[in-house]
Amino acid sequence: MCPVCVVRAPAYDWARAAARYEGTAREALHAFKFEGRRALARPLADLLVEQCGAALPADLAAVLPVPLARERERARGFNQATLIGERVARRLGLPFERRWLVRVRATVPQSELAAADRSANVRGAFGASPEVRGHHVALVDDVMTTGATLSECARALRAAGAVRVGALAVARVI
Repeated sequence: MCPVCVVRAPAYDWARAAARYEGTAREALHAFKFEGRRALARPLADLLVEQCGAALPADLAAVLPVPLARERERARGFNQATLIGERVARRLGLPFERRWLVRVRATVPQSELAAADRSANVRGAFGASPEVRGHHVALVDDVMTTGATLSECARALRAAGAVRVGALAVARVI
């Protein structure tokens, strides 16, 4: 079988998105992420909690952001997943654990790659703290396209002992 034909199951246990990545949601996320409109973090997080909060498992222990490479975060001035994740955690009454998952190497921005190349791009790009051991955690990101980044984050968290890993995104490419 050709390697491109092999589809890996995601490493996360569940995934939820508040909206489709189109129209107003896409415009708001672009303004937030690429135009530095940080004030949009609150309504985007509110949308995520309002649309997905009731469907979240009761045993969640913490919310974690998908980490950016240092250079990209420095250039942008913020990590969009962190700004959204902090607010989501606060609304859900859960700890926000930004240090439980780290980026151990920079990658090419996923948006610059074809779907088939995204998993290889992020493979091995994340590491997790042993503090995650025994916990059920929710990863937060702004957009879920192929799920490759969230899945690779989940692999790192599982390797460090997370018992369950979920994925939350403001919007999902359908």
